[in-house]
Amino acid sequence: MRISRPPAQKARIELIPMIDTMAFLLIFFMIASLAMSRQQGMPVNLPRAEAAAPQTWGDRALVVTITREGKLYLNREAIRLHELRPAVEARLAAKPNTIVVINADEGLRHGAVMRVMDLVKQAGAQQMAIATKYPEDAPEAAP
Repeated sequence: MRISRPPAQKARIELIPMIDTMAFLLIFFMIASLAMSRQQGMPVNLPRAEAAAPQTWGDRALVVTITREGKLYLNREAIRLHELRPAVEARLAAKPNTIVVINADEGLRHGAVMRVMDLVKQAGAQQMAIATKYPEDAPEAAP
């Protein structure tokens, strides 16, 4: 007696679960990359200020960062001191309402910060802010 078998089916790849997985990964990496790009300046040890209030400048900010070693950055791009004034002038000409935020390491000498502030002012900046560390134990203030 011969037992009949059903015909063998060809193996096939199911596309729907693969598309769902790829969409999940895409959304996950998009959200993760947005969460990592909060600050425009380079990470420095900012001085702490008790009277500091959190501010958000959005795309109006031009961030000048001075590290403890004295390295200078303009929106995360390394720049030399003599190149700072023309670069700030060019950005201010394109966007006149720009606020220049200075991120200076707390271990930096006061003269270095003043030199950078003077160059930014000579470039025509009308609004300038100095970034500080917001105290963690202070109550939240409205921006």
